[in-house]
Amino acid sequence: MKKTIDELVVELRAELIKQLNLEDMLPEGFNENTPLFGEGLGLDSIDSLELVVLLDKNYGIKLKDPKEGRHVFQSIRTMAEYIHQNSTRV
Repeated sequence: MKKTIDELVVELRAELIKQLNLEDMLPEGFNENTPLFGEGLGLDSIDSLELVVLLDKNYGIKLKDPKEGRHVFQSIRTMAEYIHQNSTRV
């Protein structure tokens, strides 16, 4: 059965902390709409590359267009929605 967007949100929160070495942050420390870059979690361009790898490795999604990535990586919610619509692995 396909995962719901809410299930993906929970999964992505934990995965981001692990993948991006955000050890001092708990999944409950930010919500699904917190911006990933800038004033939100403060991720940078290196982190965005890690997110691209995460999408490919965990969900079989390859981002080819940088503009698409800017939309997908706005927040945990936008990532979950994109994965829900585009992955055959969930």
